[in-house]
Amino acid sequence: MAGTVTISVKSNVDQFERSLNTFVRDQIPFATSSAINALAKQVQSAEVENLRSTLRNPSPFTLRSIRMTAARKGAPEATVFVQDKAEQYLLPYEYGGVHQLPGPALFNPKDIDLNAYGQLPRGIMARMRGRKDIYIGVVNTAKGPVNGVWQRLDISRAGAQRKRRAGRGSLHDKHLGALKLLIRFGDALPVTQHLDYMKRGQQIVDRNFRKEFGRALARAIATAR
Repeated sequence: MAGTVTISVKSNVDQFERSLNTFVRDQIPFATSSAINALAKQVQSAEVENLRSTLRNPSPFTLRSIRMTAARKGAPEATVFVQDKAEQYLLPYEYGGVHQLPGPALFNPKDIDLNAYGQLPRGIMARMRGRKDIYIGVVNTAKGPVNGVWQRLDISRAGAQRKRRAGRGSLHDKHLGALKLLIRFGDALPVTQHLDYMKRGQQIVDRNFRKEFGRALARAIATAR
């Protein structure tokens, strides 16, 4: 799966194990899994902080999407991964590409209030579809056809005719009247920030393995019976 950091240190442990006596060697499986899990937690925390510092006000859902599966004594491998739903829109921040949002359409908000995390409020499209002053579809403009969500400025929310309010940022369609573009479909912008998720995770493992393994082995020897 893309967006997954796999923490496996088998080659490091094999080389170290050959130089030890039997008693210490018997503690290595437990020490290895303990060290790997400590590293996985470090990677998980670092990746969450990476999201905070790279993205603009990421949502709690995005921050909680970084998960881990722990290593066990008989399976000395841990993974730190991004949940599938968040992975869909975070992949461009790792590999490049355009912004993506969950769902079938790409949205580029133009003149509509976003939530505290810079996203469209949940259920906004369903609510807009029921309004008489909203048109969702293609409008021919001076720069070509534009597909999106438009507010009909001379129609009230209930559908009554009112004095035209066309002004700055609006245009006029001969069939729909004065319009303001609220959301444009299909013109997602390129992603400019980069998470370097995989590289960051590997750096943490490489930098901290010896220290964490030493601590775990010392604890295993001290508590062995």
